[in-house]
Amino acid sequence: MSKNQDKASKSGATAPDDEPGQKRERIKGIFSTQAIQKVGTGTTTRRTIQKMYWFVEEDASHNLEIQPLNKNYVPSGPKRRIGLEELLEKFSPEPEFYVSTVYPRLRELNMVIQKGEKHREKGEIFSAELEFGQALAVDEENIRANFGLGLTYLDRGESNKADDIFQRLVRLDASFDKEHKHLFNEFGMNLRKNRMLDQAIDYYQRAESLAVRDDHLMFNIARAFFDKKDYARTMEYLQKALALNPNHAESRRFAAFLEEKGLAKGSLPAATPAATVPGDDDGAPSLGGEELPS
Repeated sequence: MSKNQDKASKSGATAPDDEPGQKRERIKGIFSTQAIQKVGTGTTTRRTIQKMYWFVEEDASHNLEIQPLNKNYVPSGPKRRIGLEELLEKFSPEPEFYVSTVYPRLRELNMVIQKGEKHREKGEIFSAELEFGQALAVDEENIRANFGLGLTYLDRGESNKADDIFQRLVRLDASFDKEHKHLFNEFGMNLRKNRMLDQAIDYYQRAESLAVRDDHLMFNIARAFFDKKDYARTMEYLQKALALNPNHAESRRFAAFLEEKGLAKGSLPAATPAATVPGDDDGAPSLGGEELPS
Protein backbone atom coordinates (compact mmCIF):
# COMPACT_ATOMS: atom_id res chain seq x y z
CA MET A 1 0.00 0.00 0.00
CA SER A 2 1.33 3.46 -0.91
CA LYS A 3 1.71 6.35 1.56
CA ASN A 4 -1.32 8.01 0.00
CA GLN A 5 -3.38 4.87 0.42
CA ASP A 6 -2.26 4.49 4.03
CA LYS A 7 -3.07 8.08 4.97
CA ALA A 8 -6.48 8.10 3.28
CA SER A 9 -7.40 4.75 4.76
CA LYS A 10 -7.10 6.26 8.23
CA SER A 11 -10.12 8.43 7.41
CA GLY A 12 -12.24 5.43 6.54
CA ALA A 13 -11.30 5.10 2.87
CA THR A 14 -8.40 4.13 0.68
CA ALA A 15 -6.58 6.38 -1.76
CA PRO A 16 -7.10 6.33 -5.55
CA ASP A 17 -6.50 3.07 -7.38
CA ASP A 18 -2.83 2.32 -7.87
CA GLU A 19 -3.66 -0.43 -10.33
CA PRO A 20 -6.47 -0.80 -12.85
CA GLY A 21 -9.38 -2.76 -11.49
CA GLN A 22 -8.75 -1.85 -7.84
CA LYS A 23 -11.79 -0.62 -5.95
CA ARG A 24 -11.95 1.63 -2.96
CA GLU A 25 -14.51 3.24 -0.71
CA ARG A 26 -15.19 6.93 -1.22
CA ILE A 27 -13.55 9.26 1.27
CA LYS A 28 -15.87 10.57 3.97
CA GLY A 29 -14.81 11.77 7.38
CA ILE A 30 -13.13 14.42 9.48
CA PHE A 31 -9.70 15.89 8.74
CA SER A 32 -7.77 18.61 10.51
CA THR A 33 -5.31 21.38 9.67
CA GLN A 34 -2.99 23.31 11.95
CA ALA A 35 -1.80 26.90 11.72
CA ILE A 36 0.71 28.73 13.89
CA GLN A 37 -0.45 32.16 15.05
CA LYS A 38 1.38 34.91 16.90
CA VAL A 39 -0.37 36.33 19.97
CA GLY A 40 0.69 39.55 21.73
CA THR A 41 3.42 42.05 20.87
CA GLY A 42 7.04 42.67 21.78
CA THR A 43 8.35 40.62 24.67
CA THR A 44 4.88 39.16 25.30
CA THR A 45 4.69 37.62 21.84
CA ARG A 46 4.03 33.91 21.86
CA ARG A 47 3.09 31.36 19.27
CA THR A 48 -0.03 29.26 19.48
CA ILE A 49 -1.16 26.37 17.32
CA GLN A 50 -4.70 26.68 16.01
CA LYS A 51 -6.35 23.46 14.94
CA MET A 52 -9.30 23.43 12.53
CA TYR A 53 -11.54 20.50 11.72
CA TRP A 54 -13.09 19.83 8.33
CA PHE A 55 -15.71 17.43 7.03
CA VAL A 56 -14.53 15.88 3.77
CA GLU A 57 -16.75 13.93 1.39
CA GLU A 58 -16.12 12.43 -2.03
CA ASP A 59 -18.90 11.99 -4.58
CA ALA A 60 -19.37 9.24 -7.16
CA SER A 61 -17.28 11.18 -9.68
CA HIS A 62 -14.37 11.32 -7.19
CA ASN A 63 -14.79 15.06 -6.56
CA LEU A 64 -13.84 16.05 -3.03
CA GLU A 65 -15.58 18.80 -1.04
CA ILE A 66 -14.51 20.15 2.33
CA GLN A 67 -16.65 22.03 4.82
CA PRO A 68 -15.51 23.51 8.13
CA LEU A 69 -16.93 22.37 11.46
CA ASN A 70 -18.53 25.09 13.55
CA LYS A 71 -18.07 25.62 17.29
CA ASN A 72 -20.59 22.85 17.95
CA TYR A 73 -18.54 20.43 15.84
CA VAL A 74 -21.04 19.97 13.02
CA PRO A 75 -20.28 20.73 9.34
CA SER A 76 -21.52 24.23 8.56
CA GLY A 77 -20.82 27.06 6.18
CA PRO A 78 -19.55 27.15 2.60
CA LYS A 79 -18.13 24.09 0.89
CA ARG A 80 -15.22 24.13 -1.51
CA ARG A 81 -13.65 21.66 -3.90
CA ILE A 82 -10.25 20.25 -3.10
CA GLY A 83 -7.89 17.94 -4.93
CA LEU A 84 -6.83 14.62 -3.46
CA GLU A 85 -3.16 15.56 -3.45
CA GLU A 86 -3.90 18.73 -1.45
CA LEU A 87 -5.99 16.74 1.00
CA LEU A 88 -3.25 14.18 1.57
CA GLU A 89 -0.52 16.82 1.79
CA LYS A 90 -2.16 19.43 4.03
CA PHE A 91 -4.85 17.60 6.02
CA SER A 92 -4.62 14.95 8.71
CA PRO A 93 -7.35 12.32 9.18
CA GLU A 94 -9.26 12.35 12.49
CA PRO A 95 -11.31 9.12 12.45
CA GLU A 96 -11.70 8.91 16.22
CA PHE A 97 -12.99 12.48 16.41
CA TYR A 98 -15.62 11.73 13.76
CA VAL A 99 -16.86 8.62 15.56
CA SER A 100 -16.79 10.04 19.10
CA THR A 101 -17.96 13.62 18.52
CA VAL A 102 -19.12 14.65 15.04
CA TYR A 103 -21.28 11.67 14.04
CA PRO A 104 -23.31 11.64 17.30
CA ARG A 105 -23.95 15.39 17.03
CA LEU A 106 -25.02 15.11 13.39
CA ARG A 107 -27.34 12.24 14.29
CA GLU A 108 -28.87 14.25 17.14
CA LEU A 109 -29.26 17.31 14.89
CA ASN A 110 -31.04 15.29 12.21
CA MET A 111 -33.39 13.78 14.80
CA VAL A 112 -34.35 17.25 16.04
CA ILE A 113 -35.05 18.42 12.47
CA GLN A 114 -37.12 15.31 11.75
CA LYS A 115 -39.19 15.97 14.88
CA GLY A 116 -39.76 19.54 13.71
CA GLU A 117 -40.86 18.36 10.26
CA LYS A 118 -43.29 15.84 11.79
CA HIS A 119 -44.78 18.50 14.06
CA ARG A 120 -45.28 20.81 11.08
CA GLU A 121 -46.93 18.05 9.04
CA LYS A 122 -49.41 17.57 11.88
CA GLY A 123 -50.11 21.29 12.12
CA GLU A 124 -48.31 21.56 15.48
CA ILE A 125 -46.55 24.73 14.42
CA PHE A 126 -45.42 25.97 17.84
CA SER A 127 -43.74 22.64 18.59
CA ALA A 128 -42.23 22.71 15.10
CA GLU A 129 -40.81 26.18 15.71
CA LEU A 130 -39.22 25.00 18.95
CA GLU A 131 -37.50 22.02 17.30
CA PHE A 132 -36.26 24.02 14.30
CA GLY A 133 -35.00 26.73 16.66
CA GLN A 134 -33.01 24.14 18.62
CA ALA A 135 -31.51 22.83 15.40
CA LEU A 136 -30.47 26.31 14.28
CA ALA A 137 -28.84 26.94 17.65
CA VAL A 138 -26.48 24.09 16.73
CA ASP A 139 -26.10 25.00 13.04
CA GLU A 140 -27.55 28.35 11.98
CA GLU A 141 -26.91 27.59 8.30
CA ASN A 142 -28.65 24.20 8.26
CA ILE A 143 -30.78 24.23 5.12
CA ARG A 144 -33.55 21.88 6.28
CA ALA A 145 -33.94 23.68 9.59
CA ASN A 146 -34.09 27.08 7.89
CA PHE A 147 -36.65 25.87 5.37
CA GLY A 148 -38.69 24.26 8.15
CA LEU A 149 -38.70 27.38 10.30
CA GLY A 150 -39.52 29.61 7.32
CA LEU A 151 -42.44 27.38 6.32
CA THR A 152 -43.63 27.33 9.93
CA TYR A 153 -43.70 31.13 10.01
CA LEU A 154 -45.58 31.19 6.71
CA ASP A 155 -48.08 28.68 8.12
CA ARG A 156 -48.66 31.14 10.98
CA GLY A 157 -48.88 34.14 8.65
CA GLU A 158 -45.86 35.80 10.28
CA SER A 159 -44.47 37.41 7.13
CA ASN A 160 -41.85 39.52 8.93
CA LYS A 161 -40.23 36.48 10.52
CA ALA A 162 -40.56 34.53 7.26
CA ASP A 163 -38.80 37.39 5.47
CA ASP A 164 -35.83 37.06 7.85
CA ILE A 165 -35.55 33.39 6.89
CA PHE A 166 -35.93 34.29 3.21
CA GLN A 167 -33.04 36.77 3.48
CA ARG A 168 -30.89 34.04 5.01
CA LEU A 169 -31.80 31.33 2.50
CA VAL A 170 -31.37 33.51 -0.58
CA ARG A 171 -27.71 34.03 0.41
CA LEU A 172 -27.03 30.30 0.76
CA ASP A 173 -26.27 28.62 -2.56
CA ALA A 174 -26.80 25.23 -0.95
CA SER A 175 -30.50 25.96 -0.43
CA PHE A 176 -31.00 25.55 -4.18
CA ASP A 177 -29.27 22.17 -4.42
CA LYS A 178 -31.23 19.32 -5.97
CA GLU A 179 -31.33 17.48 -2.65
CA HIS A 180 -33.44 20.35 -1.24
CA LYS A 181 -35.64 20.72 -4.30
CA HIS A 182 -38.92 19.74 -2.64
CA LEU A 183 -38.42 22.14 0.29
CA PHE A 184 -37.12 24.86 -2.00
CA ASN A 185 -40.23 24.70 -4.18
CA GLU A 186 -42.65 24.53 -1.24
CA PHE A 187 -41.06 27.59 0.34
CA GLY A 188 -41.24 29.59 -2.90
CA MET A 189 -44.90 28.71 -3.49
CA ASN A 190 -45.77 29.64 0.09
CA LEU A 191 -44.03 32.99 -0.28
CA ARG A 192 -46.25 33.73 -3.27
CA LYS A 193 -49.43 32.49 -1.61
CA ASN A 194 -48.67 34.73 1.37
CA ARG A 195 -48.51 37.68 -1.05
CA MET A 196 -44.75 38.02 -0.54
CA LEU A 197 -44.45 38.38 -4.30
CA ASP A 198 -41.18 40.31 -4.53
CA GLN A 199 -39.52 37.80 -2.21
CA ALA A 200 -40.89 34.88 -4.22
CA ILE A 201 -39.56 36.34 -7.47
CA ASP A 202 -36.16 37.19 -5.96
CA TYR A 203 -35.99 33.70 -4.48
CA TYR A 204 -36.85 31.86 -7.68
CA GLN A 205 -34.64 34.10 -9.82
CA ARG A 206 -31.77 33.38 -7.44
CA ALA A 207 -32.23 29.72 -8.37
CA GLU A 208 -32.35 30.68 -12.04
CA SER A 209 -29.06 32.60 -11.66
CA LEU A 210 -27.49 29.44 -10.24
CA ALA A 211 -28.37 27.65 -13.49
CA VAL A 212 -31.28 25.64 -12.15
CA ARG A 213 -32.71 24.52 -15.50
CA ASP A 214 -36.25 23.45 -14.77
CA ASP A 215 -39.51 24.09 -16.61
CA HIS A 216 -41.52 24.07 -13.38
CA LEU A 217 -39.23 26.72 -11.89
CA MET A 218 -39.95 28.97 -14.88
CA PHE A 219 -43.68 28.25 -14.49
CA ASN A 220 -43.59 29.25 -10.81
CA ILE A 221 -41.80 32.51 -11.65
CA ALA A 222 -44.51 33.16 -14.23
CA ARG A 223 -47.17 32.62 -11.53
CA ALA A 224 -45.52 35.19 -9.26
CA PHE A 225 -45.32 37.75 -12.07
CA PHE A 226 -48.99 37.07 -12.89
CA ASP A 227 -49.98 37.87 -9.31
CA LYS A 228 -48.06 41.15 -9.66
CA LYS A 229 -50.11 41.79 -12.85
CA ASP A 230 -46.91 41.91 -14.89
CA TYR A 231 -48.34 39.92 -17.78
CA ALA A 232 -45.45 40.52 -20.19
CA ARG A 233 -42.97 38.95 -17.75
CA THR A 234 -45.49 36.19 -17.09
CA MET A 235 -45.49 35.28 -20.76
CA GLU A 236 -41.70 35.61 -20.91
CA TYR A 237 -41.26 32.92 -18.27
CA LEU A 238 -43.91 30.69 -19.78
CA GLN A 239 -41.91 30.85 -23.01
CA LYS A 240 -38.78 29.89 -21.04
CA ALA A 241 -40.64 26.94 -19.50
CA LEU A 242 -41.81 25.74 -22.91
CA ALA A 243 -38.35 26.24 -24.42
CA LEU A 244 -37.06 23.80 -21.79
CA ASN A 245 -40.01 21.43 -22.17
CA PRO A 246 -42.44 22.01 -25.06
CA ASN A 247 -44.79 19.45 -23.48
CA HIS A 248 -45.22 21.29 -20.18
CA ALA A 249 -49.02 21.31 -20.28
CA GLU A 250 -49.61 23.81 -17.46
CA SER A 251 -47.39 26.42 -19.12
CA ARG A 252 -49.10 25.93 -22.48
CA ARG A 253 -52.58 26.28 -20.94
CA PHE A 254 -51.44 29.31 -18.93
CA ALA A 255 -50.09 31.01 -22.08
CA ALA A 256 -53.37 30.25 -23.91
CA PHE A 257 -55.27 31.80 -20.98
CA LEU A 258 -53.22 35.01 -21.23
CA GLU A 259 -53.83 35.27 -24.97
CA GLU A 260 -57.54 34.49 -24.62
CA LYS A 261 -57.94 37.29 -22.06
CA GLY A 262 -55.90 39.68 -24.19
CA LEU A 263 -53.30 40.10 -21.44
CA ALA A 264 -50.17 39.09 -23.36
CA LYS A 265 -49.03 37.47 -26.58
CA GLY A 266 -46.10 35.22 -27.22
CA SER A 267 -44.55 32.91 -29.76
CA LEU A 268 -44.58 29.40 -28.31
CA PRO A 269 -42.63 26.37 -29.54
CA ALA A 270 -44.69 23.52 -30.93
CA ALA A 271 -45.26 20.52 -28.68
CA THR A 272 -43.21 17.46 -29.52
CA PRO A 273 -44.81 14.06 -30.22
CA ALA A 274 -43.67 12.68 -26.86
CA ALA A 275 -46.38 13.30 -24.31
CA THR A 276 -44.27 12.73 -21.22
CA VAL A 277 -42.76 15.49 -19.12
CA PRO A 278 -39.04 14.83 -18.61
CA GLY A 279 -37.21 15.24 -15.34
CA ASP A 280 -33.89 17.01 -14.88
CA ASP A 281 -30.82 16.02 -16.86
CA ASP A 282 -29.74 13.68 -14.09
CA GLY A 283 -33.07 11.86 -14.05
CA ALA A 284 -34.26 13.45 -10.82
CA PRO A 285 -37.92 14.46 -10.70
CA SER A 286 -38.71 18.04 -11.66
CA LEU A 287 -40.07 20.68 -9.34
CA GLY A 288 -43.80 20.38 -8.79
CA GLY A 289 -46.02 22.90 -10.55
CA GLU A 290 -49.12 24.68 -9.31
CA GLU A 291 -52.73 25.18 -10.21
CA LEU A 292 -53.55 27.56 -13.03
CA PRO A 293 -55.14 30.93 -12.28
CA SER A 294 -58.88 31.14 -12.72
